[in-house]
Amino acid sequence: MELAQVRLLVTDFAACYRFYADVLGLKPQSGATEGPYEKFSPHTGSAGIALQDRAMMAEILDELGETATGHRSLVVLRVDDLDAYCAEITSRGAALLHGPAPMTDRMRVAHLKDPEGNLVELQQWLLLRG
Repeated sequence: MELAQVRLLVTDFAACYRFYADVLGLKPQSGATEGPYEKFSPHTGSAGIALQDRAMMAEILDELGETATGHRSLVVLRVDDLDAYCAEITSRGAALLHGPAPMTDRMRVAHLKDPEGNLVELQQWLLLRG
């Protein structure tokens, strides 16, 4: 078994597309800025994040036609230099909710939300200290 992607069901596809492509700097697979589907990949690794229009999935699963409430996901992206990446994405319009700050002795994190309110965690893994 292999994890192919984490897919987020969104109502404002265009705003989420811009966030993952233009703000976070992930590479879109096809350039479908209006949807109903797009997969984004980081510069390294094989996992990806996909967006899918919520209304499209509601045609298959009726319960998805209801308004989403609460936090239903947390997208986690690992970066090499958390401070530099946070400075880069805030200059492109991201608003950090928390951090960069230590989470454990092995990891620093920052948190933000995409236009649909999905939480995004940015992680920098640290070497174990003596």
